[in-house]
Amino acid sequence: MQKWKRVETDGGPRFRSALALHEAALLRSLVSSIVGMLDARESASAPDELEQIAGIKTGNTTPPEDATTRRLLPDFYRFGDRGEGSEVDDSEIDTAGLNAALRSLHEPGIIDAKRGAAQQVLDTVPEQGGRFELTEDQANAWIAAVNDIRLALGTMLRIGPDGPDELPAGHPLIGQLSVYQWLTVLQEYLVVALMKRSRR
Repeated sequence: MQKWKRVETDGGPRFRSALALHEAALLRSLVSSIVGMLDARESASAPDELEQIAGIKTGNTTPPEDATTRRLLPDFYRFGDRGEGSEVDDSEIDTAGLNAALRSLHEPGIIDAKRGAAQQVLDTVPEQGGRFELTEDQANAWIAAVNDIRLALGTMLRIGPDGPDELPAGHPLIGQLSVYQWLTVLQEYLVVALMKRSRR
């Protein structure tokens, strides 16, 4: 992967890079896996009366069972989130009921946004590798989609604030950690390119 290059044009900034054939294929496969997980989660939601009557799309009320999907679609409220000094005691809040209501209302939109970002990557990554160019909106979609892949891989690898930065030789997940680190670099360089201002 080449470092991202920001180019100012009359139509706005463009972000250019290049991927090797195997990198492009890997990225497409990973993004497609995320889309598959989101599709499966969405299809697990039974039609709601409100959706049938008013046309308002609702989602699941319970969190995902598998840890990876749960990392992509976490609870909206966790015990203790209000912080110290809050006038409302957490023990007075029906956390499960609150999360169920919030999830039902907002999860469909979150899934749509994540799937939309993933589709932007699939639409712009060069199938055979090589050079390519993104608009600012596409670059932001790439950052979001790559972050979702990193969250999924990070859950599998149990990556927390302290790593792991490396695994012992022969570890069965050493390949996944290398992919995670590659995605981290790809995302970081694109964020840096987005933050740069034109020197003209």
